[in-house]
Amino acid sequence: MAEAFEITAKLRYVQISPRKVRLVVDAVRGKDAQEALGMLKFMPQRAAGPVYKLIESAVANAEQNYGLEAEELVVSRIFADEGPRRRKGRYGGRFAGRGRFRPQMHRSSHITVILAERDVMDYGDY
Repeated sequence: MAEAFEITAKLRYVQISPRKVRLVVDAVRGKDAQEALGMLKFMPQRAAGPVYKLIESAVANAEQNYGLEAEELVVSRIFADEGPRRRKGRYGGRFAGRGRFRPQMHRSSHITVILAERDVMDYGDY
């Protein structure tokens, strides 16, 4: 069995909540890289744009740095982790019950994609 290349690309501090990014990420997990790019191009979600650029960058890195074919690449693992939360300033928020005030939380995400070759891809846990 040949040694498998794993190409990793990360996108950090995306100003979209991880819950919304995971909806897009779950749709392309396990697909061919070209098929995933085709799906992402026509998805209406806002998170589809950054994920598209990330997979496109990972494919370009595989072609340029390792000499791999774009048709042989598969999205073996892709996940979205929670980034830092930012609280909106002093006067940005909502009024709550009992005379209280709740600040708005701006969530961010860290997205990681790992591409592998189709022939030697391991279908283990994600």
